[in-house]
Amino acid sequence: MQDLKLRTKTFAVNCWELCTKLPKTREFSNYVNQLLRSSSSVGANYRASQRAKSTADFINKLKIVEEEADESAYWLELFLQISDSNHEEIKELHKEAQEILAIIVASIKTTRKNQISK
Repeated sequence: MQDLKLRTKTFAVNCWELCTKLPKTREFSNYVNQLLRSSSSVGANYRASQRAKSTADFINKLKIVEEEADESAYWLELFLQISDSNHEEIKELHKEAQEILAIIVASIKTTRKNQISK
């Protein structure tokens, strides 16, 4: 499995590449900006979680990653509905957002479980 640090960075870059292909209208620009922010935040906050000061800090940082991955999935779902092109690319990115989200949720659950059993 690809290192999650690299995987989340690749996700951000791939979202950026998609955004360069979308129409340059005022309406699209608002959604593009939101996707760019949330998708890049996934990797940035995951990276921050790797330098957490405590287990609680680690979980809090992963919760941010969870929220940002879910938000990215939302914007990608909107693009699937409103965009006339790039549907396969959008679907692949949506799938990746969902996979990252599932990994993060599982990590949070495991960390909480391990914290309780100590």
